[in-house]
Amino acid sequence: MNLKIAICDDEQAQIEYISGLVSEWGKSNSHVCRIEPFPSAEAFMFAYECYPDYDILLLDVEMKTMSGIELAKRLRKDNNRSEIIFITSHYEFAGEGYEVDALHYLIKPINREKLEQVLTKASEKLSVEPPSVVFSSGGNTVKLYESDIYYAESFLHYISIRTYDAEYKVKESISSFEARLSEDFIRTHRSYIVNLRHIIRISRTGVTLENRAVVPLARGKYDIINRAFILRN
Repeated sequence: MNLKIAICDDEQAQIEYISGLVSEWGKSNSHVCRIEPFPSAEAFMFAYECYPDYDILLLDVEMKTMSGIELAKRLRKDNNRSEIIFITSHYEFAGEGYEVDALHYLIKPINREKLEQVLTKASEKLSVEPPSVVFSSGGNTVKLYESDIYYAESFLHYISIRTYDAEYKVKESISSFEARLSEDFIRTHRSYIVNLRHIIRISRTGVTLENRAVVPLARGKYDIINRAFILRN
């Protein structure tokens, strides 16, 4: 597999050390690794604007000016689906990775075996095409990965598909669209389908998603949604 891997760290010694480990892992696993080092999040963003096709990102959490977590949030808003691996000296940052769907946290000093395990997991995920849906919207054919869809809302003759910060209007019934989705999605209301992966809070009347949208929850649906959310996570 050909892999484009970015290492973003403001310590040159760390970049050289990690680059060496990644290179050895690639050779041992018959991967062709193109490793690109960056001394800051800003330097990475400059390159990313022209060439966004990175497969794996190794991001130092505690960088000056822009942290690795801030960088990851910007990338996810851009619907970037690279596998993100955070590197940190402090365990307390680990909880913040869930918001950006980070693959793993590695604690400094980095253990060679642990890094190799995480890189192998990342390459395995990248080798499998994630579930997606294709539809026509605004005269264009659009392909969205299911993981990018937050919810869908039904109107009279069409549905509105919402991602983190975008909307697509599609001439299709909500029942037909629901039938094309995986078990990650559930009907919270006759007019709404929600991605369980993006739920952060469930109340008796609504479901709050990671982008702060609140989707109505029909009477009698609370226990069903709550159970599905617990089992999914």
